This record gives sequence, structure tokens and C-alpha cells, in this order.
Amino acid sequence: MKSIEEVVTVQFDKNDVYATMKGLKPETRLSWDVIDKIRSQTNLPVVVKGILTAEDALLAVHHGAKGVWVSNHGGRSLDGTPAAIEVLPEVVAAVGESVEVYMDSGIRNGADVFKAIALGATAVFVGRPILWGLACNGSKGVERVLEILLKELDTTMAMSGCQCLEDIRRKGKVVHKSYWKKFLVH
Repeated sequence: MKSIEEVVTVQFDKNDVYATMKGLKPETRLSWDVIDKIRSQTNLPVVVKGILTAEDALLAVHHGAKGVWVSNHGGRSLDGTPAAIEVLPEVVAAVGESVEVYMDSGIRNGADVFKAIALGATAVFVGRPILWGLACNGSKGVERVLEILLKELDTTMAMSGCQCLEDIRRKGKVVHKSYWKKFLVH
């Protein structure tokens, strides 16, 4: 099996002063064909991360992705990108049940996990809190962060009348604030 570096040959401009890593900036000419190329090299399901629009989600599915991962990469790529939780409902609506939809970015507590699941995420990934736990107390810190997140999720579920994750999905307990904008009188 080939490594990702052998399949996707991205050129780097080592003289670009705007590179995200000293001397390295990814080439901006990547295309959706990269997914086709990766799929031709493996039987594993391909998941595309960094999806922030319904159109991109549909393109990923069209090119054979088995999952889409709604993420703004922690907001560090571009400071003007929308929060992942804001675009999650439109991505879920676009792909329907054709693929799984994952989400990360901005998950800080168990209530955030609840909201993401209620808005249609199949799974929710956590980044910074895990790193904070690791920095504070190594693997024990990570365990503690996960315990806290689970307790917060459990509490939020109980207060919302949900006994299992499927209850969160079925009950439609969360409506994103953008829903209410259509009722505002200008």
C-alpha cells in the first residue's frame, strides 16, 4: 500500500513568507480529483475533512467519500470561516443519509456534543480540551477531560429528556439561532 505522500504529490513553495510552517505552504491547486486518486489506492473508506458548505459536501460524496467531516480546523486556517456548528445543519441536510457526517471545532463541553448530535452529527471529535488535559496531567489529564465531557453530556441528556443518543437525534431539541432569523421583522 502506498503512503499518502506517494499518492498526493503536493508542491511546496519554500520562498513564500506567508507559509503556515516555516518555509512550507501547500499548493493551492488541489482538486476534487485527489479523492478519486486516493480511493484508487485503497479499499478503506475515504472521509473528507474541512467541509463547510452543502456544495462541498455534495462534491465530496460525488467523488466517492464515505463520510464528510465538518470542520474549520479550529478556526486557525482562516479567521473569517463560519463556526462548524453553524454549517452543520446545511451539510447534514445536503447529504441526507448517504454518508456519515462528523464534526469538530469549538467542542468545549458536553452540551456542545449534545448540540452537534442534535443537529445531525454522526460523531463528534474533541481537540483542544484533550490537549489541555494532556498538558496538565498527561494521560490522566486526558482521561479526566473525557470523564468531564461524558458527565456533562449525560447531564444535558437527562435535563432534555433523552435516555440515549438516538433520543437526541429524534427529538430535535436544538434549533440553530439562524432558524429564528427568518422570523425577525426588519
